[in-house]
Amino acid sequence: MTDTPKSHGRLAISASLRPRELMAEPQVQGAWTARIVTLFPEAFPGILGLSLTGKALAQGLWNLQTIPLRDFGTGRHRNVDDTPAGGGAGMVIRADVMDAALREARHGQPLPVIYMSPRGKPLTQERARQLAQGPGVVLICGRFEGVDQRVLDAHGVEEISIGDYVLTGGEIAAQVLIDATVRLIPRVLGNQDSLAEESFSIGNRGLLEAPQFTKPALWDGREIPPVLLGGNHAAIADWRASEAERLTKERRPDLWRAHAETLVDPAKDRQRSGASDQSRNHREHDKDPQR
Repeated sequence: MTDTPKSHGRLAISASLRPRELMAEPQVQGAWTARIVTLFPEAFPGILGLSLTGKALAQGLWNLQTIPLRDFGTGRHRNVDDTPAGGGAGMVIRADVMDAALREARHGQPLPVIYMSPRGKPLTQERARQLAQGPGVVLICGRFEGVDQRVLDAHGVEEISIGDYVLTGGEIAAQVLIDATVRLIPRVLGNQDSLAEESFSIGNRGLLEAPQFTKPALWDGREIPPVLLGGNHAAIADWRASEAERLTKERRPDLWRAHAETLVDPAKDRQRSGASDQSRNHREHDKDPQR
């Protein structure tokens, strides 16, 4: 029998025939849900309990639940790991232990499962948007040398990385993914319009965000660009678009190349269209039985 998984934020009470000690704490029904499989449940909510994400958690706009991996360990000491097959340094989280934890985490709601791993695909704003539009996610926080590959395969686990470096565990990475996702949930941010112009947003064409300024107008001999103080909104929009392009070219040429590939040169497009029309006319000419 396992301990009750720990939940955070405002909870809704509901009746259930399932034994209390085996049941996840009731969550705010219909809210986006993050369930974290971790050896360190005390690491949560962490930074997620502060500022806008913490306020949204308290308001029931999203749910956070930790699934303590140690509760599913084997033997008197509840061991969760063992030596790597084939030899090598470190320890590996056992497949049977992780399987039991994932079955508990996914009970009653078939959430996607993500393993925070340096070998995973990079976390992107687009992936965060996709997750925010779903019901939630189960996150695996790895430790030691990783998790037995068999349980990852059996549960169809997606691997996601937050960068080309290695952490001591997946808890910080999980908080990064949750923060990037939760802020996209409606009503979490006070001003949803701010999402439209930030880096990687659809409204900003997937580019980096332009520089931001505020009062005082003159600081340390440095002025705010005059265009931002002129009141010409069209000129301001053009300036920000130009700066977004400049910064993206300089700092993220990979993003700029991806952006450039989505652009269509009107002249080339007309040429392609004209060539297509000529080819179609030629085929119709050949098919004309009167010629």
